[in-house]
Amino acid sequence: MHVWSKLSAVQWIDAWEERFAGNPNLVIEYLKGGKSVRVRVFCQSENEAKEIVARFGGTFRKVAGEEWNQPVAPPRMLKVRDVFLLTAEARPMELAALRKEHPKRDIIVIPPEMAFGTGDHATTSTCLRLLVDVARERKGHGAGWSVADLGTGTGVLAIAAHKLGAGEVFACDFDPFAVAAAARNAARNETPEILTKEQDVLKWKPRKKGYDVVLANLFSTVLIEAWPVVGKSLAAGGDLIVSGILASQAWDVFTAAAAHGIGFSKVIRKGKWVTARGGHMADLIARA
Repeated sequence: MHVWSKLSAVQWIDAWEERFAGNPNLVIEYLKGGKSVRVRVFCQSENEAKEIVARFGGTFRKVAGEEWNQPVAPPRMLKVRDVFLLTAEARPMELAALRKEHPKRDIIVIPPEMAFGTGDHATTSTCLRLLVDVARERKGHGAGWSVADLGTGTGVLAIAAHKLGAGEVFACDFDPFAVAAAARNAARNETPEILTKEQDVLKWKPRKKGYDVVLANLFSTVLIEAWPVVGKSLAAGGDLIVSGILASQAWDVFTAAAAHGIGFSKVIRKGKWVTARGGHMADLIARA
């Protein structure tokens, strides 16, 4: 494994995210002072790293595979509605102090092991807020609603879903590092019941009855290909939350979804990213 890296001013974060949209091995680390970031891309081959250097400059070097899981600069704490507080803090005394300071919030601990999924990225934080809304609507309509988290990253959405009252929670990712991180975080946050699996969503065969809530925080290019699978994975009357969509690609993503009978009732843009809530079109029409 090799890693490409380059220092950049903080105002160029959106540009770097757009340049590497679709690459799950992108890591952006804030440096001390908050004015600069270190952009890194982990590459399976030396040729891949050399191609990035040719396009964007910077440097690359060979690394041990374990470096992928080494912590980067921790993100800021994130409050989600009046329900959650996400933090990278894992020390017992500091966590006890946070719980005392925020007694009405459920604290989720997610160390920043990967680029997305820590909760601070626009896509993940917006998904979390919509997930809280869905859970509140489902309260009183039967316990134990099921969830599939496709492209789970570090597992934060799956963990939140379980804490919000979901019964069966399935979380998958094509990257083995992500699956391992999600499993660790599930245990860390006392949600070991979550089933984590290494799985390419494009090759996944969901169960026939589907899931009540499907979360798909995937890049636009993957979502467009995955709509047939996503549609089959969503139960009748189910709720769908999708993100990872660049605003410039949203129209293509939603047009492809419509071709498979999937529509959206709420679309949120945050910076260059779009998150949406929807479901089967027949269900959306019935709810209107």
